[in-house]
Amino acid sequence: MKNGIKLTSILASVVATFAAQGAAAQDQITVGYFQEWPMPFQYAKVEGMYDEAMGMEVQWRAFDTGTAMSAAMASGDVQLVVSQGVPPFVVATSAGQDLQILDVAVSYAENDNCVVREALEIDKDSAAELAGKKVAVPLGTAAHYSFIKQMNHFGVDIGSMQVVNMAPPEGAAAIAQGSVDMACGWGGSLRRMLEHGNSLLTGAEKEELGILIFDVTSGPTDFVAENPDVVAAFLSVTAEANEMWNSGENTDKMLPVIAKDAGMDEDEAAETIATFTFPTVEEQLSQKWLGGGAQDFMKGVADVFVEAGSIDSAKDDYSQNVNAAPLEQAASM
Repeated sequence: MKNGIKLTSILASVVATFAAQGAAAQDQITVGYFQEWPMPFQYAKVEGMYDEAMGMEVQWRAFDTGTAMSAAMASGDVQLVVSQGVPPFVVATSAGQDLQILDVAVSYAENDNCVVREALEIDKDSAAELAGKKVAVPLGTAAHYSFIKQMNHFGVDIGSMQVVNMAPPEGAAAIAQGSVDMACGWGGSLRRMLEHGNSLLTGAEKEELGILIFDVTSGPTDFVAENPDVVAAFLSVTAEANEMWNSGENTDKMLPVIAKDAGMDEDEAAETIATFTFPTVEEQLSQKWLGGGAQDFMKGVADVFVEAGSIDSAKDDYSQNVNAAPLEQAASM
């Protein structure tokens, strides 16, 4: 990229930020998540379902990006993270960080995208005009992967663009101020971006190009190996909350709790979560996801990042970075 930023360098700098912070006490666990990203697990979080099932206090810590989540796990400050994007997971593991995917948290092709400033009047038919433009991208995230794939599809030379590393809230503010021509992000930030511009492709159009957008629950391999029952109990509660939401019978009681915990009003939360899909445990354990699809997809993401010059190299195989055993144990709880 023109700005010469390497994702592995970003990860290293963020790790240093967290390095001075100690690991959680043995009688508690710290879990990372995103604000403005409403999900069923937040109902279980607020209601104390995790604490009860795991027999320990669960501390929660909000993050802006999946790369920061990786850094916090590297420092031992966080033991598990919910809804980490696959691209930041791939960046970390490609750089040598020993992490494992534990479940498929959410699929959301409609809720992660890039938005072009409306004054430019650029759409998918005139996307070539993006050459040379300034774009805010949270590097190493699902939005970054989508950005690369979309620009490749439209034949736009990313090297000609001024790519600025910005977390989605910063990117939303920048496009509102007119200081960038395009911004990429998700959730509440994406909604704010769309108030000032338009996306180039729909979620369905992105999926046709092979741009699958999904997040995972992940954790350090050593922690998972040393605490299999704790991890399985955590995943079991998440699955229970997802089942409650997917049934459609608990919306009235769950939505207000989820929205408040996400820092959103109910209408915003409902609009966002309507674009999410929460696969069942059986679906997650299938070939499409943890049975092989996720591993293949990670390799594809890594190869795209290598080709774009965002990371130095990809692993030959990412199968060791997927561990379905705790989810299989959770299914029997």
